[in-house]
Amino acid sequence: MSEKGITKRSEDYSQWYLDVIEAADLADYGPVKGTMVIKPNGYAIWENIQQILNEKFKETGVKNAYFPLLIPESFLKREAEHVEGFAPEVAVVTQAGGKKLEEPLVIRPTSETIIYDSFSKWIKSYRDLPVLINQWANIVRWEMRTRLFLRTSEFLWQEGHTAHATHEEAQERQKMMLDVYKEFAEDYLAIPVIAGEKSESERFAGAERTYSIEAMMQDKKALQAGTSHILNKDFAESFNVKYLDQDGKEKFAWLTSWGVSTRLIGGLIMAHSDDSGLVLPPKIAPIQVVVIPVWSNETEKKPVFIRAKEIFSDLGKKFRAEIDLSDTRTGAKFYDWEKKGVPIRIEVGPRDIQTSTVIIARRDTGEKKSIKMSSLSDEVAKTLGTMQKDIFDKAKKFRDDNTFEVDGWGEFERIFAGEGGFVMANWCGSMECEKKITEKTKATIRCILFDQPMKQGKCILCGGESKQKALFAKAY
Repeated sequence: MSEKGITKRSEDYSQWYLDVIEAADLADYGPVKGTMVIKPNGYAIWENIQQILNEKFKETGVKNAYFPLLIPESFLKREAEHVEGFAPEVAVVTQAGGKKLEEPLVIRPTSETIIYDSFSKWIKSYRDLPVLINQWANIVRWEMRTRLFLRTSEFLWQEGHTAHATHEEAQERQKMMLDVYKEFAEDYLAIPVIAGEKSESERFAGAERTYSIEAMMQDKKALQAGTSHILNKDFAESFNVKYLDQDGKEKFAWLTSWGVSTRLIGGLIMAHSDDSGLVLPPKIAPIQVVVIPVWSNETEKKPVFIRAKEIFSDLGKKFRAEIDLSDTRTGAKFYDWEKKGVPIRIEVGPRDIQTSTVIIARRDTGEKKSIKMSSLSDEVAKTLGTMQKDIFDKAKKFRDDNTFEVDGWGEFERIFAGEGGFVMANWCGSMECEKKITEKTKATIRCILFDQPMKQGKCILCGGESKQKALFAKAY
């Protein structure tokens, strides 16, 4: 961040993003290229994400477990498409304990292979199904171009893995978990998302089908905010994940995997923040309310501190609250908490004590108003609820205003040559057309929307027959 402070979004969006992370004290780069140190302010957001999703997962019957970081290289090689998909990003350990290893060990880029090895030991009968497992873990993918939270060589995530007796049950679980992600993104992160199915070229390596949720950032690029996969039958066969059915016949299980990562924090920053710093939706904010005493001399300081502590104690029973009793200049305090994205700032000074009022300031709009002490708790709850909705509505309006339905190639190309956005356009289903579109515009198919009416149309590029529209965008 420069001496002038946070770069404006309109001047340099990429630098603005990094400046907000620095100003809010969320993260820093580690000593190894591409790695990330998540600071307490950033990790507190991740802890909230974990806590909320844990509850939602467990409501669907999922249980948490943990599997090793190191995976025998031979495990990845069992499923050809999987190993090919991850080969460029894999980090390998060849020496340990001062000796060369007989078999190299892969640092997990994802855990399908080692988890399904365990499934093959756990599952013997149809009575053992379904198996519903999730793990919270770190992942290593040797990325060449990195950006804090969005793409780093090591990151944190959760990965769910399930095994089912039938393809239908696996499909139901795949969609169920995507719905969990969609609800979480919209209800807690206040990020509107579009759900759909990935094209064949965009599928997870080794998946029969991949679903995703896609969000628009303030630079009109897409961010993949969560994925859910049903894996191809080769996985179960390669790892011998089979069971005896009720008729005593041996069958292979159907497998799913699904996950979100710390890139959600990057999405939060880019979807909501402004030129003054971080803006956090109240439901996910580690601190929802900060109480700041305001005084100009030592005579005023003591009674103001007493009142501020009383307010903090009362609000702390219902909200995630903090109090700032430092001797920092008042204006600097305000700016510091503004940069960190705390939704509500409460100011209390000598005049407020006399009138039994306080000042409430909203982070998202900057609006300030005087509130009677007797109704403070109710007003804070009401304001937090209003802010959560307003932040979502603002992001949704921005997305909707920058989403276009296009029938002609000229208009399609013009949009992506300009400011970009989300473009809905017919696509023939050809991977060749998909590749050419990306080469010409740098836009990719983000997903094919669920439940769209099958309507005859012409492919945006080749003019061939098309029965569906795809969502195109430039993406992170």
